[in-house]
Amino acid sequence: MQKGRQLANLALVGFMGTGKTSIGRLVAEQLHFRFLDTDELIQTRTGRTIADIFAKDGEPAFRALEKNLVGELAAQTGAVIATGGGLPTNTENLAQLKTYALVVCLWASPEKIWERVRNQSHRPLLHDPDPQKKIRELLALRAPFYRQADVLINTDLRSAREVAQQVALQFKLATRPTR
Repeated sequence: MQKGRQLANLALVGFMGTGKTSIGRLVAEQLHFRFLDTDELIQTRTGRTIADIFAKDGEPAFRALEKNLVGELAAQTGAVIATGGGLPTNTENLAQLKTYALVVCLWASPEKIWERVRNQSHRPLLHDPDPQKKIRELLALRAPFYRQADVLINTDLRSAREVAQQVALQFKLATRPTR
């Protein structure tokens, strides 16, 4: 982690189904921060679902909305920000997040991800003939970006509460005054 960063926020990145939203809410509660979800913010602002934006405007239009939002969130302090799974694949997004947040990547195996998301119809990237294969492919493509996070935490065999405690601890350690 770079020295001298002003970590006023915590950002959770990672693939869908790794627990960014559920864990993010718990971490926000523990740190007494606000919880923000980039996908929810985009849906509220546009009045449309992510699936609708993907279907009608395409993924590049959605990624442009994400990029604008990441820039705006720099003005926030005391927030836990759960990002969409593809957000860190734009290196500008990841670099911008790192200017104002400790970036924690939540990681899970493709099998665990599938187990968690297989009954969720709001995941546009899973509308594929072979969603398990799609998860493995996307995870492999995104892994190099996810690995650039400040901290990586595996969520496979741990409860959301356990992971939230670990994330909160990592934030406290990263923001403690140095002597």
